[in-house]
Amino acid sequence: MRDTQAAWDALLSASLLPLGLAFLLNAGVCWLKMLRTDALLQARGYQYPRKRAWLGFLATIFLGLFTPGRVGDVLRAQYFRHDLGMPYSEGVAVVVVDRLCDLYVLVAFVAIGVARWSSVVVGDLALFTWGGVLLTALGPLVLFVPSFAQTAMRAIYKKMPGDPTGEGFDRFLRALRAQRPRHLASAVVLTILAFGVNYLQGYLIAQSLHLDLTLYDVLCLLAVASLLGLLPISVSGLGVRELFFSVVFPALGHPGEAGLIYGLVVFLVIYVGVAAMGFVGWHLAPPPLGGEPGKGRAA
Repeated sequence: MRDTQAAWDALLSASLLPLGLAFLLNAGVCWLKMLRTDALLQARGYQYPRKRAWLGFLATIFLGLFTPGRVGDVLRAQYFRHDLGMPYSEGVAVVVVDRLCDLYVLVAFVAIGVARWSSVVVGDLALFTWGGVLLTALGPLVLFVPSFAQTAMRAIYKKMPGDPTGEGFDRFLRALRAQRPRHLASAVVLTILAFGVNYLQGYLIAQSLHLDLTLYDVLCLLAVASLLGLLPISVSGLGVRELFFSVVFPALGHPGEAGLIYGLVVFLVIYVGVAAMGFVGWHLAPPPLGGEPGKGRAA
């Protein structure tokens, strides 16, 4: 009871300045990820106007946070088609590379986190964690198995508007392979920077709650929590993240209840904060559902 009261006292006495800075940094994370997408689009010869790219990116994040699967990513391909005249197949290829940057950079950080918490994360939580690592690292590789990719991707593209023959699969592969090393390198660097800003947000939140956590501690916490959040058992990792924090925090000298409070504040500041930004983007640049594709803008 004393630990619970102390955790709530920390929440009620939270410093507003670091909390406000953490909230404002949401814009930095989203901007870096938007620049990453822009680098991948430039590799395909497309120039996306920054304002439209920014608002469209926020709108797709808003949808993605509240829907299962990758609905937000599919909507991004629709924005590319409407605004740039990019075929669905090429748009999906850009989105796939964009998401793979997130996945594999996250896996690298998760490896650090799992090593850090190996003595704490045991039992079912360890099973979920390692299962998430394996699914994240190995799952996308099936796209590079020729027989499977040929069958699965053609079936998907046959369902897409304007591509009843599944020929978009060939364009998808060409677009996937057309990414140039310098653009991919830029995308990876921007992804690392985005994750770095995200971990800085977590550190600022810890400081606002008067928690004695180092930036390294926060990196390990948020990396593993982000991976667990990818599992299709919660909305944006809500509940799973807090469970993980409550298990790990005692090893850091804090009660498990403090982990619950920390997880909830992370959810409110980062996830709800991004959702609020996404709602504004959705309002200012509504999803272009239907209609003719744009003429495109060559870089």
